[in-house]
Amino acid sequence: MVWVSSRWKIALMLAPALALFTAFFVYPVGYAIAYSFTNSAGFGGAKFVGIDNYTALLDDPFFWQSLRNTVVILVVSLVILIPSSFALALLLRRRIAFAGGLRALVFGPAIIAPILVGLMWVFILDPKIGLLNRLLEPLGVGPIQWIGGNSLTPYSVSLVFVWSSIGFAMTIFYAGLQLVPNDVIEAAKLDGATSWQQLRHVTIPMMRETFAIVTVLLITNVFKIFELVYMLTGGGPVHRSETLVSYMYFVTFTNQRYGSGMAIAVVIFVLGALTSLAYLAAARRRSLA
Repeated sequence: MVWVSSRWKIALMLAPALALFTAFFVYPVGYAIAYSFTNSAGFGGAKFVGIDNYTALLDDPFFWQSLRNTVVILVVSLVILIPSSFALALLLRRRIAFAGGLRALVFGPAIIAPILVGLMWVFILDPKIGLLNRLLEPLGVGPIQWIGGNSLTPYSVSLVFVWSSIGFAMTIFYAGLQLVPNDVIEAAKLDGATSWQQLRHVTIPMMRETFAIVTVLLITNVFKIFELVYMLTGGGPVHRSETLVSYMYFVTFTNQRYGSGMAIAVVIFVLGALTSLAYLAAARRRSLA
């Protein structure tokens, strides 16, 4: 009876969370998957068309362009954001003047709404009115198509994303550094380890889980980028700067092809999940090696 009672208590405690999870995650995802197999236009009836929406994506050049842009943003963000945010956490962990204020300053962009971040950076990166080209003009450089061009837009979006996310990642790394036992570091010092050896062989291995958390959050956030692209370029010119989410928005709400839009949403969901799981599996293999 004690076991049954405990079982029901656990079930009752989990029930509200499970209900909310089902209502706001399981049901919408299931609904989107179901709609991705129809020709729904958002009104009227919806006819089942099988996998036609998915096969159509294979011949859609704008879909592949948005996928390439998303991959570029992901790779550039991973290469820049992970080491730079970790380096900032290491720096601000030291006992320096105004360290608390500096941490708050670095974290500041993370609390600004992405739509406002995009608006701010328009006045910096815009080829015609942007501050950056104005600063380069006396040097005889430019004007450069930082946004809205054929090649640099994904990289510019990546840098804006890094600027807005570095404080959040730094905070997670900073919290992880606080959990590294000081006695382990002291033992490494007594053994003659240099600062670099302490970092490489003690601190970083003990923060594998923190690195995994930051990387997975970064991957999922990149696959959700919409507001930055919407404000910086609107996806143009001719969809050359679209990300997967912004292109999904265009297909779903501008062209009113809800079935096709939901197919793109399902692809985003699967790609984000598979990329995160692949990284976690690789990280687990490295930790067991």
